[in-house]
Amino acid sequence: MSKIGRKPIFLPEDVRIETNHKIVVKGPLGELFVKLPGGIKVKMEDKKLLIVPRDETSETKSFHGLTRSLIANMIEGVTKGFKKTLELSGIGFRAHLSGGKLVLAVGFSHPVEIEAPEGVSFAVTENKITVSGVDKELVGQVTAQIRNIRPPDPYKGKGIRYEGEIVRLKPGKAAKVGTGVGA
Repeated sequence: MSKIGRKPIFLPEDVRIETNHKIVVKGPLGELFVKLPGGIKVKMEDKKLLIVPRDETSETKSFHGLTRSLIANMIEGVTKGFKKTLELSGIGFRAHLSGGKLVLAVGFSHPVEIEAPEGVSFAVTENKITVSGVDKELVGQVTAQIRNIRPPDPYKGKGIRYEGEIVRLKPGKAAKVGTGVGA
């Protein structure tokens, strides 16, 4: 059995769970659902949720910990939510919100507009973009798509990076001494 899958999930007071062939988690911030894999069963005891494999096949073993992690992330998402922050670094790199869209000026000849998918919201302060929502996977995916518009340059460090990300800068061409005309 999976070490992670064996851990119980403790339910907060304001979270409701419905189980059938899929698990629906309802909380103060929203509602999320995930389809259960075939060999996994969910049991509710007191205010604890237990993920139990029905058999010991390798496929069931691989889904055991995954299912527990997905359900725990859904419970955390509908109670607290998830947030990721991006930093803009570069002269003239700006971001602002315009009618629910994120508009980026990151060195291209035109501004880049990004529409927030349902369940995700943007916030902009100075040179930081905050992506927040209840679905951890969706928040991470949208954040990665924004970063891919202008990833950090390995020579100057300009671009869009995750908050706290360390970009190792490469040295440029070294000027060779004594190899000029007439040397």
